[in-house]
Amino acid sequence: MIPQTFAYRRAGSVAEAIAILQEDRGAKLLAGGHSLLPLMKMRLANPETLVDISGVRELRGVEKVGDEIVIGALTTHAEAAKDPLIQRHLPALAEAAAQVGDLQVRNRGTVGGNLAHADPSSDLPAVALAYEARLTVIGPEGREAIAAEDFFLGPMVTALPEGHVVSSVAVPIPAANTKSAYLKCPHPASGYAVVGVAAAVAVSEDGTVEHARVGVTGAGDCAYRAYAVEEALFGQTVSLELIQEAAKHAAEDGSIGSDIYASEDYRRHLCAVYTERVLRKVLL
Repeated sequence: MIPQTFAYRRAGSVAEAIAILQEDRGAKLLAGGHSLLPLMKMRLANPETLVDISGVRELRGVEKVGDEIVIGALTTHAEAAKDPLIQRHLPALAEAAAQVGDLQVRNRGTVGGNLAHADPSSDLPAVALAYEARLTVIGPEGREAIAAEDFFLGPMVTALPEGHVVSSVAVPIPAANTKSAYLKCPHPASGYAVVGVAAAVAVSEDGTVEHARVGVTGAGDCAYRAYAVEEALFGQTVSLELIQEAAKHAAEDGSIGSDIYASEDYRRHLCAVYTERVLRKVLL
């Protein structure tokens, strides 16, 4: 599989990358490349120019800024999985990053690129939704923040404005009584999520659920918040019966799809199964 002919330009800064994107409307950003290059080889994506931003140092790193963990867009999955700040404060993200693709993909693929690509079977969008993350994007007019909840619009379609670069992902540090986790049913060949579920749930001292966020990926056109599950949990006393009943609502807020890997009915079943499993993990 050979892609169509394209030009290659290497940006040394975010400003330079934005300038190239403004100059060449047929350009596409290249970070890790593990999502874009396969599409180019299959002729499903045919950018006229690739703008390589992999060497832009300002887009790398993980740091604690106030009450948030800020993750540079070029932080790789392997780095995110092993980062002490992420492991301590955002364990579901560390779990998800450790399950992305294979070793080569984790070592080259990036957090920002993964979210910007918005593959409907990708792992990180579910976690971004459960943690109520915000993506900082930079364009000709400056910076703006887009909530993860508003970012994913469809299969490989996002709210990222044309000519903008995702610079970082900011995740509020959950309250001390919050537990979070990510589980998925992986496709045996690719490792993509047939269905993946992330949950961040806080329980008060009397056993009542006081915060619940659940993100689902792989089930349909794009990742979604399972609002019905959250509503079923909120204000209730933790029990196995509560978890089982709440998990039944896991497919209600998404447009559930069907393909050669799983039928719509089976994906609905998997949504409930993996939601129950992840809730058991964080609540029992």
